[in-house]
Amino acid sequence: MASFDTVRGYLQSLVSPLQFMANAPKQMITWAADNLVTRQQLMAENQAYQEKELLFSEQKKQLAIIKQENERLRLLLSSPIRSEIKRMVATILSVDSDPYSHQVVINRGAEDGVYEGQPVLDEEGIVGQVLLVGAHSSRVILITDLTVAVPIRVQRNGIRLTASGSGRIDRLVHNFVPHSADIQVGDLLVTSGLGGKYPEGYPVAKVIYVKADESGEFATIYSEPVAKIDRLRYLLLLSEDKATSIFAPKKSNVTGDKS
Repeated sequence: MASFDTVRGYLQSLVSPLQFMANAPKQMITWAADNLVTRQQLMAENQAYQEKELLFSEQKKQLAIIKQENERLRLLLSSPIRSEIKRMVATILSVDSDPYSHQVVINRGAEDGVYEGQPVLDEEGIVGQVLLVGAHSSRVILITDLTVAVPIRVQRNGIRLTASGSGRIDRLVHNFVPHSADIQVGDLLVTSGLGGKYPEGYPVAKVIYVKADESGEFATIYSEPVAKIDRLRYLLLLSEDKATSIFAPKKSNVTGDKS
């Protein structure tokens, strides 16, 4: 019996390599298949990860944009406006392509209560006024337009002068200012309230150049608008409830004249 077991063990030892060799291709195929599935899974997971990373990156940019816009709106809505003055936020729809005409179109119109001559500003200061009103949009002329002049005063000492558009978004000019006027570089210029176009005391510009050349009759003075004229996105329209307000639209005196 012992000899038979010895022979059987001997035979098994001879057959085992043959069995291993016979099973090796199957095992290799199984291993390769498992490895292929695992690699495909890893590639799919990696692609999904990259897609999610791209999505998250885009969402992060969107959140940054929303945060920036919310900050600009917060600054706009918290600008120092007298309590009796109503305010309405508008968004710029388009910018005039004419380099000699500084105008923008906003998404507010007569349906929203917008009227011609309504003062407009951003979070920093005066931007301009409503020029034309449509049902759902309006055209705003900017203070830098060549045809615009804003009554202002020097905040430091109250000297009154006029800020006229130069056709450049970064410059206002001040004509007919005598050499003796106490105006210095860095002076803040604010609305004077004269003329009934703009409320009093709102920032308009800062003086950037003063030249008192005695050879000329008047001093040469330039200022830079405090409003971000070249980066406007949101605007604030001002109005008052009172019918006697200097900002309310004037009613026509014509009653039934059909001539």
